[in-house]
Amino acid sequence: MADPVGSLEYLPGIILGLIIVIVFLSMSIKIVREYERAVIFRLGRLLGAKGPGIFFIIPFVDNFIKVDLRLTTVDVPEQQIITKDNVTVGVDAVVYYRVFDPVLAVTKVEDYNYAVMMMAQTTLRDIVGQVELDELLTRREDINKRLQAILDEVTDPWGIKVTAVTLKQVRLPESMLRAMAKQAEAERWRRAKVIEAEGERQASKILAEAAKFYEEHPAALRLRELQTLIEIAKEKNMVVIAPSSLGRDLEALGVALGVTRGPKLRTTE
Repeated sequence: MADPVGSLEYLPGIILGLIIVIVFLSMSIKIVREYERAVIFRLGRLLGAKGPGIFFIIPFVDNFIKVDLRLTTVDVPEQQIITKDNVTVGVDAVVYYRVFDPVLAVTKVEDYNYAVMMMAQTTLRDIVGQVELDELLTRREDINKRLQAILDEVTDPWGIKVTAVTLKQVRLPESMLRAMAKQAEAERWRRAKVIEAEGERQASKILAEAAKFYEEHPAALRLRELQTLIEIAKEKNMVVIAPSSLGRDLEALGVALGVTRGPKLRTTE
């Protein structure tokens, strides 16, 4: 028959053993989310990446680093850059990237977030310094693609994919803004002058065609003269000195057009 007193003597040891096992298991069982990976090192040697879900490590022997695989946004602070045509501008940008290889992101660079930030700043300075101000303002899409291509090539050995780079804002000095406003105003005046000159050219062309027509048809010119006098008669009473033949023609034209009050004619022979 077992001695109950002797069994109680082993109870603290059993409880202690259970506590150690529970603590060991709690330290061994790890979970990472769907968008995370765990890069595991055992005594300093790389074992690889685990996840998503549950995995096990050996406490005090293994350690791991979590890496987020989601798209990350980096706001590049404003950089004071001198363009190719010696204009100082303030340019800021946004970089979108994600980690596609967590092992490379951990083993090839100490802090890939900081590294991407610094690389984006220096690349932004290099690219903007190679273009002129007009190109920077009008061809942003091309500059964005160039920035993305360079950053993607540099960060590829780090296990990072740069998906997009976008210039946010280009700040110009006040003197340059005033000069651009004057340039825009001068351009509008130039266009107005060109339109006015084009109108004069078209009008002169029409007048030349009309003169040629009147030259070929003198009767039409005569009717136009009479019509002009009728128009004058509609405004106010006037005394018009004209040949007698013109007066008779004018009166006949006035009757035909229904003008009862026409200009007073003083005819001469």
